[in-house]
Amino acid sequence: MSGATFEELTRVAPEKSLVVTLKKKAGRNSRGVITVRHRGGGSKRKLRLIDFKRDKITVPGKVSSIEYDPNRSARIALIHYADGEKRYILAPLGIKLGDTIQAGKDVDIRLGNALPLESVPVGTLVHNIEFEPGKGGRLVHSAGNAAQIISKEGHYVVLKLPSGELRKFHHECWATIGQIGNVDHGNIKLGKAGRKRWSGWRPSVRGSAMTPRDHPHGGGEGRAPRGMPPKTPWGKPALGPKTRRRKTSDKMILKRRKQDVTVA
Repeated sequence: MSGATFEELTRVAPEKSLVVTLKKKAGRNSRGVITVRHRGGGSKRKLRLIDFKRDKITVPGKVSSIEYDPNRSARIALIHYADGEKRYILAPLGIKLGDTIQAGKDVDIRLGNALPLESVPVGTLVHNIEFEPGKGGRLVHSAGNAAQIISKEGHYVVLKLPSGELRKFHHECWATIGQIGNVDHGNIKLGKAGRKRWSGWRPSVRGSAMTPRDHPHGGGEGRAPRGMPPKTPWGKPALGPKTRRRKTSDKMILKRRKQDVTVA
């Protein structure tokens, strides 16, 4: 078992004005039907409101604290802006108390600053990238992740995403400079089933351990082979067949992400 040291945190209690109640759904949709299995329980947590849009243009802000967020793997930074407003942002690797950050088209290429992709030099590491101009950051939010600007072609900028995918983005999409902090998050070993339950994950039962009425892989005397291509409990193909829908945005992909090795 291993865990984080939390030595980079400077404050325990969150900013009250940026915290709202988070209602648990246990994997259920608006009709009360479970659409995501194996969720439920877990420790109580409040939702911290994160500024993914970074629309405080040209208003400087100072890093007031680095805090823990139970809803994400990354750390968050509390920013006090010059006009008196407070906001949370994802904490980049290397950011410190007292650092000044800013958002704008002509701001410096400095850790934590937000700019349009057209203003960022080739080779720079960025995170919190907009998928569409003005919609707010949608990509690269996890601890230790970063995307790299590879090239610029007309109105588009080519980025290499953490998955290995090469994708074109419109040059007016905004991104934040730097790699997201808490890079050791991937090295944490939970060590026991209970820690998984604290995070809101319930146990997952193997299909081969079920009965034939509960799963296509179930039944048989003793351990039995699947005897068929792998299936979900509802008979849909699993482990191999493509499930990605064809989207208009797929034309922006120059190179697919790294392909996982699947066992037939």
